[in-house]
Amino acid sequence: MTTVQEVADAVRSYPGVTRKNAIHTVVDLLPLEGFGHVAAAKGEDAAAIDVGDQYILFAADGIMESLMRTNPYYAGYFAVLVNVNDIAAMGGRALGMVDIMSVADTGVSDEVIRGMQDGIRKFGVPIVGGHTHPDCGYNALDISIIGKVPKDALLRSSTAEPGDDIVFVMDTDGFYPPDLPYAFVTTVDKDDRLVRDQMEAAAVVAERHLARSGKDMSNPGCLGTLGMMLESSAAGGTVDLRRIPVPDGADLVRWVLAYQGCGFCFSCPPECSQQVIDVFSEVGCRGAVVGKVDDTRVLKITDGEDTAVLFDFHKDIITGCGPGSKSA
Repeated sequence: MTTVQEVADAVRSYPGVTRKNAIHTVVDLLPLEGFGHVAAAKGEDAAAIDVGDQYILFAADGIMESLMRTNPYYAGYFAVLVNVNDIAAMGGRALGMVDIMSVADTGVSDEVIRGMQDGIRKFGVPIVGGHTHPDCGYNALDISIIGKVPKDALLRSSTAEPGDDIVFVMDTDGFYPPDLPYAFVTTVDKDDRLVRDQMEAAAVVAERHLARSGKDMSNPGCLGTLGMMLESSAAGGTVDLRRIPVPDGADLVRWVLAYQGCGFCFSCPPECSQQVIDVFSEVGCRGAVVGKVDDTRVLKITDGEDTAVLFDFHKDIITGCGPGSKSA
C-alpha cells in the first residue's frame, strides 16, 4: 500500500515538477514595469492584456523533445490541447493559434501535422499562421494562442485565499497511451461537442464568479499544479488523498503525476464549491472538495492517518513566481 510520504516524494522528484524551477530564472530577467496594459502575466497560465472592455489572453507552449521523438502525432495534438487548456484556466475562450515548426524528418512532421489537424477539429480553434523551418537539424513544435475574457471573469492562479475549498474536477474516463505512461488521454475519442463543452465549463465557472482562483492540471500533475497555485498565492493548504477523483483501479502515484486531458483545480468560497462540481459533472467530469486553503504557505497531504509536507514555500520553489519575488 502506498504511503503518504511515498506520494510526496514522488511528486517532489517528478520531472514535470522539477523542470518548472527554471521559469523564474528566465522571467526575472524580463521587465514588466511601465506596461500598464498588462493586467496579469508571470506565474499565470496566460497573460491578460487590457484592450478596453475585455482582456485579450496570450499563452504559448513548446512540446518537449522527448514527446516529439516518442509520439509525434500526440505531440501535435497535445500542442493544441495544452494551449486551449491555458485559455480555459483563465476563464477565457480561445480565438486562434500560430505555430512554429522546425523539421528535420518529414515523416515526423507529417505525424505532427496530423495531430494538429485533429486537435483543431476537436477543439474548434484554428491555426491562423506561424512559421516553418524546413531544413533544421532537429524536430520541434511551439504554439501560441490568443483568447478573450470579460474583465469581471478573469480567473487568476494567484488569488487563492485562506478558508477557500480546494476543488479538483477531472475527466476520469480515458487511457494512458502505451508509450506515454503519464499522459491521461480523455479527449481524442470523445464527441467534439462534449470536449468543447468541458472547456466552456471553466468559462462558466469564471463568469458566475464561483471560483476565486484556478489552474489547469498540466505537466506537474494535479498536486503539483495545486502547488503552483498556492505558491503564487502565498498560501498553503492540506489535501486529503482519499477525496481525489480517481479512475477505478488506478495507481494513485501514477494518477497524481499524470497530465490530465481535462482537469482543473480551483480555490472556491465554500458556498460555491458544489456549484463548480455540478457545472463540470454536466460535461462528464468528476469533482470533489479535496482540501482547504490556509495561510501557512505549506502544502500538506494526508490519508486521514498520516500527513506529509509536499511543499514548504518558505524554502521550496516550484516556479518561483510568487508574491515578493521578481517574478510576481
